[in-house]
Amino acid sequence: MNNINNIAEAKGNLGVLIVGLGGAVATTFVAGLLSIRNGYGKPIGSLTQLGTLRIGDRSNNEFPLIKNFLPLANLNDIVIGGWDIRADNCYEAAKQAKVLKLEDLEPISEELENIEPMKGVFDRYYVKNLTGTHVKKGNNKFELMEQLRADIRSFKFMNNCSRLVVIWCGSTEIFFPANGIHSDLKKFDQGMLDNHLDISPSMLYAYAAIAEGVPFINGAPNLTNDVPALIEFAKAQGVPVAGKDFKTGQTLIKTVISPMLKARMLGLNGWFSTNILGNRDGEVLDDPGSFKTKEESKLSVLDHILQPDLYPLLYKKYSHQVRINYYPPAGDNKEGWDNIDIFGWLGYPMQLKINFLCRDSILAAPIVLDLILFIDLAARVGLKGIQDWLSFYFKSPIHEKDKIPEHDLFIQQMKLKNTLRVLGGAKPVSHTNENDEIFAEMESENKLF
Repeated sequence: MNNINNIAEAKGNLGVLIVGLGGAVATTFVAGLLSIRNGYGKPIGSLTQLGTLRIGDRSNNEFPLIKNFLPLANLNDIVIGGWDIRADNCYEAAKQAKVLKLEDLEPISEELENIEPMKGVFDRYYVKNLTGTHVKKGNNKFELMEQLRADIRSFKFMNNCSRLVVIWCGSTEIFFPANGIHSDLKKFDQGMLDNHLDISPSMLYAYAAIAEGVPFINGAPNLTNDVPALIEFAKAQGVPVAGKDFKTGQTLIKTVISPMLKARMLGLNGWFSTNILGNRDGEVLDDPGSFKTKEESKLSVLDHILQPDLYPLLYKKYSHQVRINYYPPAGDNKEGWDNIDIFGWLGYPMQLKINFLCRDSILAAPIVLDLILFIDLAARVGLKGIQDWLSFYFKSPIHEKDKIPEHDLFIQQMKLKNTLRVLGGAKPVSHTNENDEIFAEMESENKLF
């Protein structure tokens, strides 16, 4: 099963447990999945459903669909469940989110109504602008974590699932750095018993999933499964984990534009970004503590891509500012403005101005699907710990402490696709001239890479 040429089959039901089941991202994903399964919609934006891989050299190309090249789970085998701090079923929650039109929800309303959340773990200390009415109670955080483990086991049994995935689509928690309580599992366990403030609800979900041998994905910028204790726990349990913060709107643009600037050796004086959005995410980010967590995720991108220490003439002194404004009338239709001051030959200034009117949950939903299918594949291959080949989908990819995360979208895409090629028994693509005998000889002697 651990051999990449002997991937365990995707037999039986794949249970997907979503934290934040009633939120805009989750309900948009769930409704979209049901719509696609019933033949009402198309999986636009999903690499697993629409993407292809180039297999072979340029003289003998093949372009199979990824879902045909690898044994991904079938969409019809996915069973949805999860937790939320409000009791609304997925149909009611989707109507409140106001992302999808009623005419798109009505044909699948009965299926959506049948998906009801389990009580969530919630503490307003970590998300100041929300109030939970459908929440678990326990004497300490360890007890709450054990309740989550029981939920996972119960869902798996009740829905006859052969495998599970847990994914955080919940709100952004307040910012705090990793510290001693997160350094090893023994301290973390004691911290849960002691109700340590630096163990957040999202960490309890991650711990519960890993303890049950279930892959965990963090779609928010929270400090969650990226602390040493949980990374080592995942390795010990043989569980793949991934995160963090789904790469959707403005940061997606940054990971495209900034590699272009560096590729052409164009300088950067400043990058000012501002957003307006009005959904639950916007409401949560209106709190300075939660905004700080998001800001850290957004600000990290440019430095990692531009490498100012290597290119001080071009990038050492640029100003990077990020603003997020809660504007209720915008709903889920986020608008991002970027003003980018660049300079070129002889230092002459130029500007880029970008106005991205995006739909946050529409961009996030296919990411949720792809991550679920890919991390389930990773589990069936026998991969464990951080799956950095999935960094393509995240603003702030989690990574081993001795590694530098990759943020360049195109390098991330190459890493993702080459990993899929290898998992399927094909050779990675090098993009050298395969028809040139000199290049072929150098490559065979490992002189190119």
